[in-house]
Amino acid sequence: MFPPPHHSITPSPATKHLQVALFRVPVQKSCAPAQFNKRNSIMAKKENGPAKAATPKSAIDMARKAGAKMVDVKFVDTFGTWQHFTVPVSEVTEETFEEGFGFDGSSIRGWKSIEASDMLAMPDPATAFIDPFMQVPTLSLTCTIAETHTKEAYSRDPRGIAQRAEKYLKSTGVADTAVFGPEAEFFIFDNIQYDYKSNGSFHSIDSEEGPWNTGRDEMPNLGYKIRHKEGYFPVGPADTQQDLRTEMVLVMEQLGIRVERQHHEVATAGQAEIDFRFDTLVKTADTMMLFKYIIKNVARSHGKTVTFMPKPLFGDNGSGMHTHQSLWNKGKPLFAGNEYAGLSQMALHYIGGILKHAKALAALCNPTTNSYKRLVPGYEAPVNLAYSSGNRSAAVRIPMFSQSPKAKRIEYRPPDPSANPYLCYTALLMAGLDGVLNKIDPGEPMDKNLYELPPEEIAKVPQMPGSLDEALNCMEKDHDFLLKGDVFTRDFLEMWVTQKRKETDAIRLRPHPYEFSMYYDC
Repeated sequence: MFPPPHHSITPSPATKHLQVALFRVPVQKSCAPAQFNKRNSIMAKKENGPAKAATPKSAIDMARKAGAKMVDVKFVDTFGTWQHFTVPVSEVTEETFEEGFGFDGSSIRGWKSIEASDMLAMPDPATAFIDPFMQVPTLSLTCTIAETHTKEAYSRDPRGIAQRAEKYLKSTGVADTAVFGPEAEFFIFDNIQYDYKSNGSFHSIDSEEGPWNTGRDEMPNLGYKIRHKEGYFPVGPADTQQDLRTEMVLVMEQLGIRVERQHHEVATAGQAEIDFRFDTLVKTADTMMLFKYIIKNVARSHGKTVTFMPKPLFGDNGSGMHTHQSLWNKGKPLFAGNEYAGLSQMALHYIGGILKHAKALAALCNPTTNSYKRLVPGYEAPVNLAYSSGNRSAAVRIPMFSQSPKAKRIEYRPPDPSANPYLCYTALLMAGLDGVLNKIDPGEPMDKNLYELPPEEIAKVPQMPGSLDEALNCMEKDHDFLLKGDVFTRDFLEMWVTQKRKETDAIRLRPHPYEFSMYYDC
C-alpha cells in the first residue's frame, strides 16, 4: 500500500437575557430532548469567559467554585467523534494531570488491539469548562492520548498528531505559529429517518422550511418556504431559525468561543453557518469539537437535529468547511507582501504546496463517500484546483476584505465538516510547509469565473478527486510530505486507508434506491 414532523421554537430566556437558561421543551414522540442545566450554564458563564484555566490548579478551582460533582474526560477518536467517560471530582488532583486517566482503547475504531489496549488520557487544563448540557455540575477536560509505559503521545491520536505538527513547524524555522479559521456549515432538520435492510432502504428528511412542504396541512400552513438555493439569506419569517442560531452563539460565547457572525446558508431546510475567531492549529481544532458539541445539543434541546454531513439534500448546496490559514513568527504575519493580491512569496509557495497535494489532501479533508456528492460542478463546490483573489470558484481564494497585513491569509475551500479537524488542519499545514520549504510555484492565478469556462479551457484546470476511492489512491501515491517530522506515521496512514476502503466497499456493495428507478425494467 505505502512503499518502504416539524417543531416550533419557543424563545428561551437565553435570547432575552443573554444567559443560557433551562430549556423546557415538551416531550416529542417517544423521547424528551436533552435539557440544559441552568445552574451549570450560569457557572459556565462566570467561570469560562475568554480566560481559560491554564494550570491543573486553576482547572480544579473552576470545578470547586462551580460545585462540580463529576469530571467528564473527553478525547477525539480517529474519525473525529468526541468520546468520553466520567469520574467523580474526588478522583481528580493536580497529580492526575501528570499521571492521566487509564482506559481501554481496544473499542476505539482504528486504535489498539485487545491484547495491548491500556491507554492514558492526559487532560489539558486549558480546555476546562463547566459543561452546560449535564444535569449534575460537571467539569469537562479535553485530553491527548498517551502510551501507558512511556507516556509518549500515541501515534494514532489525532490531537497528538496536531501537536506534533505545531512542533515541526517551529523546528523548520519557517514560522512559530500556524493560524486557522474554519467556516463550518451544517443543516438543522426537524426530522431524520433512515434504514437499510437486505430487501430495501430509505432516508427521509423533513424541515418546516423545505419547499416540498408548501402543500402540507400544517393547520395552518403559513407559507414562506425557502426555495432550493435561495437560503442566503432572507429575513424571517422565511428564516425560521434565527433565535435558535443565536442560542448556539450565546452558549459558545459563554464557553469562551469568540463568534464573529451567524446566518442562514444557501440551501433550504435550515442550512446554517456560525463563524468563530481564528486561533492556532490545536486550539482551533479543540474549538471545532466544542462548536459541534454545542450546536448539536442546543438543537436537540429544541427538538431538532443537526448534521455536518456534506451533502444530505439532493438538488441543493452541500456543507463545506472553508479553511483560512496563515503563518506568523514572533507576532508578525508572514503572508503579507508585494506579490499577487498583496501576498508574500512565502504565501504563494504555501499555495503551491496546497495545490500540488490537493488530491491527496482530499483523503483527510473530504474523508467520506458523501463528501464527493458535494464536490460536483454547479453547487458552488470548489472542484477547480486553482487560486485567485476574491474568487469563490477557485479552490484557493485570497480574501480581499481588508488590506491590513494581519488580515492577509489564504482560504482553502474544498474541505468539509465531516473531516476530523485535527487531521484536516494538520494535513493542510504539512502541504503548505512543503510548498514553502521547496519553493513550489503555484502557477498563474485564475481571475475569472471558473464555473463558466468553455470545455476546452476547463479541461486544462486540474480537478478535485471525484470519489473517496480516487482520493485514497492519490494519498497512497503522494504522502511523503505528511511524514515529515514524524507528524503522521506510515502506520497511521495505512490504518486510515484500510478503514476508509471499508466505507467505500460498504457503499459499492449495496444496491442504491435510484438504481431501481433507472434499471428495474431493463
